[in-house]
Amino acid sequence: MGAGDGADPGREGGGPSAAGGSLWAALGGLTTRGRSFLAAGIAAASCSYVLGQADLLRVGLLLAVLPLLCVAVLHRTRHRVAGSRRLTPSRVPAGAEARVQLRIDSVSRLPTGLLMLQDRVPYVLGSRPRFVLDRIEPGGRREVSYRVRSDLRGRYPLGPLQLRLTDPFGMCELTRGFSAYDTLTVVPHTEPLPPVRLGGPGAGHGDGLRRSPALAGEDDVIPRGYRHGDDLRRVHWRSTARHGELMVRREEQPRRARCTVLLDTRRTAHEGRGPGSSFEWAVSAAASAALHLLGRGFSVRLLTDTGAAIPGPGAPGELAGLPGESADTAGLLLESLAAVEHSEGTCLSPALGALRGEGGLLVAFLGGLDEQQAALAARMRGRGGTAVGFVLDPAAWRGDPRAHAAAEPRLQMLRA
Repeated sequence: MGAGDGADPGREGGGPSAAGGSLWAALGGLTTRGRSFLAAGIAAASCSYVLGQADLLRVGLLLAVLPLLCVAVLHRTRHRVAGSRRLTPSRVPAGAEARVQLRIDSVSRLPTGLLMLQDRVPYVLGSRPRFVLDRIEPGGRREVSYRVRSDLRGRYPLGPLQLRLTDPFGMCELTRGFSAYDTLTVVPHTEPLPPVRLGGPGAGHGDGLRRSPALAGEDDVIPRGYRHGDDLRRVHWRSTARHGELMVRREEQPRRARCTVLLDTRRTAHEGRGPGSSFEWAVSAAASAALHLLGRGFSVRLLTDTGAAIPGPGAPGELAGLPGESADTAGLLLESLAAVEHSEGTCLSPALGALRGEGGLLVAFLGGLDEQQAALAARMRGRGGTAVGFVLDPAAWRGDPRAHAAAEPRLQMLRA
């Protein structure tokens, strides 16, 4: 539900001087017709004084008062109109549509005039939506909606909402601005991946993994001293007799298989712009691989070439799909990748330093590599670990037919 914005009828205004100043500023909203009526009224009143015609004075007063009365009524109505926005859904994959619903409520005792509603959206989401609404009865509401779509991931602000009010006579036009806005998150497009059996320590639960203490489990028994509040059913009597003090069981359970997804964000390592660029392909592929591994029970860490881990719950940069929380974890992962941008670095050594000493599975999505960077990438695989690499050669994105032959020596270095 998007945030709404509107004036509270019981708290509008800010004192006589503030209200007067605001009303004086509202005179700037007079249309050409309103200014003409006001000028004609002043001219008629002046002529009536010179000519001594009382009837002409009445006509002049009518012409002058009508636009001023419209300004006063419209100024009061402007602060008694509330607007809200609802964005459904607030997170969409690239290429999908989201629906934006706008609602205008009138809390005035007077009907409004013709309304023009306009919402501000970034250019990448499409043209700026505009709606013309008939007058709203006292206490009534109007709802309109539009759709937004982006082929490029990112976070896009929607708003603020602007409302232009017009009186029935067309004498004045005033604009009401609302400060609230919403954010549409366009996450990378992902593809479902087939299950692949992974060798080494990245195979899954219990395959050569270290173990960690847990509060419950039936695997191993490691006694420890009794603490106040421990369940007496966990007392280990054999260890109690051996140590001469009350001992309780401390069970262990297998630790999750760990995986690191490395994303090369170097600007110089990628080619192209927009959704068809090699960088966007790498982001989408990294998201697909990370979601696939989360679904298989891995703890996934997202790492960039700068050595910085994308934050997540638990350990810094580590995401774990706990039971009942896999959807939230996947959403956090995709939102993090929605904001990933190019880095200005030219070397993979920071990523190598961050991976030093790490075991488990490594899935790397690399851009263009020269011999030096290929040598650094070849050293990223941990001892006894499993590593899978995808190399996106910029020459191939440029359509160079010799791209594969030129990259083959560096690929052989990685395979070795």
